[in-house]
Amino acid sequence: MALLVIRHAESIENADKYNGFYQDPRPYSGAAAHFISRSIVGLTPRGFRQALWLAGALPAVAGAEPHVYTSTYRRAIDTAAIALPNPPDGWPRQTPLLDEQHYGDATYMTKRELFHTYPDLAEDRRLRKHIWTAPGGGESLAEGVRTRAAEFAELARVELQAARTVIAFTHQTTAVALRSLLEDRTLPEILAEERKGKMPNAAILHYALRDGRFTRTGTTTPPI
Repeated sequence: MALLVIRHAESIENADKYNGFYQDPRPYSGAAAHFISRSIVGLTPRGFRQALWLAGALPAVAGAEPHVYTSTYRRAIDTAAIALPNPPDGWPRQTPLLDEQHYGDATYMTKRELFHTYPDLAEDRRLRKHIWTAPGGGESLAEGVRTRAAEFAELARVELQAARTVIAFTHQTTAVALRSLLEDRTLPEILAEERKGKMPNAAILHYALRDGRFTRTGTTTPPI
């Protein structure tokens, strides 16, 4: 049985980051920006094609009746709906454990506006991204996101022990936290790799549970 961690297919935000939702000055409040990010942002045409590619790729690696989880964000939910058009009864299930990092009042702020508005947070954001805590009710990668990821990893462990394949449709930051936990590596190490090249949209990370430990067994990336 496998744990498959999938970054959602390409979203409008991914494709048009600095000409779309990120504006300087930002034209909406932090709460409105977070609502847009969670509930409004959907897939691009390319993202739709990536999700269709997943629909063809997943049956061979997921087997019959996988347990499927998505974040509560639209772009992950839409990816799962296209990638798994005929899921087992009761699936997929949405869980905030797989949500994107909550950037609080800084959601959709450009770095210039962020550093100007919250100068006391600038050094951590520049040099220690994993411990930077987003202002106004946001969370850090090291504590907030990684804590949620740890809870999901334990959920997945139990299901794999019961001979279930688990599929998780999630986001780049949460995939970073999951990689750190599942591969027993530090967040700065994973982030250094991400700076060289982020996990592609719709990519699949494959993990197996062997002797009680997760092992990375492969990566499948979309050709699109």
